[in-house]
Amino acid sequence: MKNQVQLITYVDRITNAGLKELKALLDDELQGLFGGVHLLPFYFPIDGSDAGFDPIDHVQVDSRLGNWDDVKRIGDDYDIMADLIVNHMSAESPEFKDVLKHGKQSAYWDLFLTKDKVFPEGLSEQDQAAIYRPRPGSCFSTYTLADGSTEEFWTTFTRNQIDIDVHSVAGKDYLNRVLARFDHSKVNLIRLDAAGYAIKKPGTSCFMIEESFEFVDKLAKQANELGMTTLAEIHSHHMTQVEIAKRVDMVYDFALPPLILHTLFSQDCQALTHWLEMAPRNCITVLDTHDGIGIIDVGPMDGLRGLLTEDQIDNLVETIHGNSKGESLQATGAAASNVDLYQINCTYYDALGQNDLDYLMARAIQFFAPGIPQVYYAGLLAIPNDMDLLNNTHVGRDINRPYLNREKVQQAMQKPVVKALTQLIKLRNSSPAFDGRFTMASAERTLTLSWTAAEAQASLTLDFANKDGQIILLDKQGKETQVSLSRLLAQA
Repeated sequence: MKNQVQLITYVDRITNAGLKELKALLDDELQGLFGGVHLLPFYFPIDGSDAGFDPIDHVQVDSRLGNWDDVKRIGDDYDIMADLIVNHMSAESPEFKDVLKHGKQSAYWDLFLTKDKVFPEGLSEQDQAAIYRPRPGSCFSTYTLADGSTEEFWTTFTRNQIDIDVHSVAGKDYLNRVLARFDHSKVNLIRLDAAGYAIKKPGTSCFMIEESFEFVDKLAKQANELGMTTLAEIHSHHMTQVEIAKRVDMVYDFALPPLILHTLFSQDCQALTHWLEMAPRNCITVLDTHDGIGIIDVGPMDGLRGLLTEDQIDNLVETIHGNSKGESLQATGAAASNVDLYQINCTYYDALGQNDLDYLMARAIQFFAPGIPQVYYAGLLAIPNDMDLLNNTHVGRDINRPYLNREKVQQAMQKPVVKALTQLIKLRNSSPAFDGRFTMASAERTLTLSWTAAEAQASLTLDFANKDGQIILLDKQGKETQVSLSRLLAQA
């Protein structure tokens, strides 16, 4: 995998077209910016109840986007990340429909997880209370079978997303079939979506329990045997990321986005530096994704201290709501239809009050922090909160899932902040120093992040009091390049 910035995008929402058009966009307008691309779910259908994360057929490309050959063509020139949706599949899938029709006589009965498979003696109040919930309400949904009987199926996220029994032969075969399809289609990085919820055990939280780690271990080894790298997608206490990073190829640094916001809001980098001292080095860094800004990742959990105090988190949340003029408040928690109540739905650009220099400082920290940086398509183009889409769908996360087309991309790339960001991306991609050793130094309101590989050096010094950053690059021939973030923006 290339040590370069990657793009996160829905195929259709950035192009208003398909995979061929995305390849053209990467090769033309976005040329030289990205070494890889995370293709958000492109399986059939892309417009289900959870924007593709509820596949009816996980091994079929939605025909509106193209086919697997189109995926391969992107893989000829770019690293490709794709989602292996580990925990569930659509209630509209042929397999689940067959279960509804034939009940326990269905060939697919063992593919799905029912309540009584985990709790054969019944669900006690203690068991119910122990289960970790990413959303309000029950984690079970009752379905009526063709013979008139009813069955309670696990539905961790929504009623339309039926949990898979990953311990069953049918469940293992299903996941193996998806892995094989990825292997044949030049997908080389697999995002294990919702892997922390896949294992259920009575008397536990059913989230990131020891058996979950063992399951992720086995799945990662299977992918590795096929030459693919695995990325675990888990929102949890920051020490969970540290622990699971020892057992998979890569993890997300989900603590970084809220910590950078806290640092810029408070001009205090203590919490950020504390995290960077211990953060996994085998990570993908993000500021924004198709989901919201995670708060759980910096907060306390089960008696463990968080990276931020509860007062600091409250201040962080209120500042985001204020900077977005209340738009994030309309999209977050019970204010809209949300799967995840532990996230704030808002573009990162709006979370910073559309302050261009603050936004560049945030991206610079991301690019100089350990890990492979990914930039979400809306963040790349500094697209503001999409209130029209939110008001139309009433889905909180849609505030940061805009529908664009090539013309809108071209227009957005003329914004000074976007021009400056693309220059910052090119600086990150061009220096071999980022293949070397990371060091850090901080004072009361300044932070320096540095990389050294042989003669090549790269450093970022941030002055939070005076709101600017200075980048110094030294190549292998000893040529020095200096650029300030404010000047980068002024010259854009």
